[in-house]
Amino acid sequence: MRVKKFAVALFFLCGSLCGQAQKSKPPITLDEFMNSTEVRMARIAPDGQAAVIWTSSPDWQHDRFRDDLWLWRQKTGTTVQLTQSGYDSAPAWSPDGKYIAFISSRALADEDSEAKDDDKEGTERVWLIAVAGGEAFPLYTEKLDAHALAWSADGSRIFFSVQQPLTKAQEDARKEEWKDVIRWREQERGDTLLAIPVQDAIAEAQKIPGPKASAKKEKEDEESPLPKLAKVLTKNDREISEIAAAPQQIAFETESVSHRMEGPAASEIFLVSTNGGDAKQLTHNQAVESGLRWGPDGKQLYFNVRAAAGSLDGKYQDVQGRLYVIDPASGKVGRLGADFKGSLEEYTLGSDGTVIAEGMTGTQQQLYKIEESKAEALSGVAGSYSGIDAAKQGHKLVVLHSTINDPMQAFVSDSPDQLEQAKAVTNFNPIFRERAQPEWTTYKWKSDDGTEVEGVLIYPPGKKDAKHLRMFTLIHGGPADADGNHFGADWYDWATLAATNGWLVFRPNYRGSSGYGDEFMLQIEPHLVSVPGKDILAGVDALVKDGIADPNHLTIGGYSYGGYMTNWLITQTTRFKAAVTGAGAVEHAANWGNDDETYDDAWYLGGLPWEKPELYQSEAALFQFDKVKTPTHIVGGNADVRVSFLEDILMERAFQQINVPHTFLAFPGEGHGLDKNPWHGYIKVREELKWLDKYVNQ
Repeated sequence: MRVKKFAVALFFLCGSLCGQAQKSKPPITLDEFMNSTEVRMARIAPDGQAAVIWTSSPDWQHDRFRDDLWLWRQKTGTTVQLTQSGYDSAPAWSPDGKYIAFISSRALADEDSEAKDDDKEGTERVWLIAVAGGEAFPLYTEKLDAHALAWSADGSRIFFSVQQPLTKAQEDARKEEWKDVIRWREQERGDTLLAIPVQDAIAEAQKIPGPKASAKKEKEDEESPLPKLAKVLTKNDREISEIAAAPQQIAFETESVSHRMEGPAASEIFLVSTNGGDAKQLTHNQAVESGLRWGPDGKQLYFNVRAAAGSLDGKYQDVQGRLYVIDPASGKVGRLGADFKGSLEEYTLGSDGTVIAEGMTGTQQQLYKIEESKAEALSGVAGSYSGIDAAKQGHKLVVLHSTINDPMQAFVSDSPDQLEQAKAVTNFNPIFRERAQPEWTTYKWKSDDGTEVEGVLIYPPGKKDAKHLRMFTLIHGGPADADGNHFGADWYDWATLAATNGWLVFRPNYRGSSGYGDEFMLQIEPHLVSVPGKDILAGVDALVKDGIADPNHLTIGGYSYGGYMTNWLITQTTRFKAAVTGAGAVEHAANWGNDDETYDDAWYLGGLPWEKPELYQSEAALFQFDKVKTPTHIVGGNADVRVSFLEDILMERAFQQINVPHTFLAFPGEGHGLDKNPWHGYIKVREELKWLDKYVNQ
């Protein structure tokens, strides 16, 4: 990372020469921008001598995204593709570093082509691959989706969770009685935690079953739907979403089977012996725990509660990310890094038990060493760190890093104290260095009540000092998130592409955003859109007053909660010439009933719909739609349950009634994340850019 630090210093020294260099580079195109590879995860080998990297990239020919695993070795200094199927994710190292387990929905080798097509993206099994070489093989062949996996402490077994399966007889009986009728809630089944001996699975995978063996297997399948090598450790009436194994016991986190957050009680930590038995519920709180990790001695369990995932301290509230450690024997919980004023996100444990966490403060996300209540900043470089993972032996770690103009890469550091000398082990998306890059700065203003708010301004290449620019206010989702010095290049985060297309992009971190303290974050409740809406409009006014933004060429947009805010703001002002919105609610009662985070919605609005009807109405855009004059482009996935697709339909109908120019794109089969077909995201951004240009240039 020293090279990056030098590059930043050089930028400030070169002045106008750098601006000229930027102008000489061609702008990035829509095709290049949307073709980027996302680095999703990096995990370092136990001895620190290798790392596995999970990436996701568009496969335009097959209308899907492909997920691949890559392997970096210190010995060779190279990173090579480890898997080829395009369906591989969530890698986990064996304790001895000889194998990598991962989740894959690839087809089995002995299936015919028709069956393979049916099985792809249908059954997410646990697979293994030897780091020394060879083909990957499934841990089991039954059609059981794995929800989570973990290696045993000694590497002899793999623990994984699947939905409690039905025997063939039970499944046939169910179909006979109920046909295609869905018994809402009644038919939901929790998970089973299973263990499979690794060496037995390897031996089984190397065998070629003959006719007699196949017949025997068919008979066994009728008797039990579970893999024949699997041992049932425990069952739970919820889904098991995360597993962490110590030598003598296993911790696991649960979530709602339906994936609908109707209350925080569905998300708790349980303990079970590695030999199996009844699980003991370890936590009882109002938070959604995650990031389970055992300490080096296997006696203390660490976990985090991410931003806007509730709180361990009393009633549910959306506060910043926090870290905790619990003594399973006594149940005593201690908070770590409590003095840190920002949001603590992902974390890792060093071989000596040192806790290193990602801390978001304002527009930067850096690494911190956590000791009891204190958080000591490690010496890194500007930008955003994420996905940190420390080796079990020695002091090495792998971490992801990016800036607005530097695509995310995986870096390996010899120790936490040597982050500035970390070595890049990936080189994805080099095209961004070959194209003109936008310049950016932070921007601060006062809201209507005097609260200081911060955001980011991203300028068109070479126009940092220009005035009266046409401006696009792009609002982040969450709301518990923050825009800052990190890379984005996809259908959701396309600010730099908008800048390249001549827009000054304003990214406000309104109240409700994380990284600015709990008080700042909590002020959004119960005024879900009106308080942050005033923050955003005050920022737009300040930029106009400062002569930076042209008041006659203002536009606005956002997705998810950014869509909520866009929908609200076009009912509050007619200053925006055009708007682009996606997956944003226009009312809150039906959305509370239809989306998958109902409990969170009720907290933001101070209660249930029948408890706070006045807030559900006053904070909804729909009931002020007669004020809307802004031409608006709407998008949504027709399988979205995070923000119900019905909200998009409702909004389009309202536009139709008031006769304001609008258009509506519905993406078939897509949920909230638009992660099924890359063409959907491509068309989304293409048409949004056209819409903004069309109305701002009239």
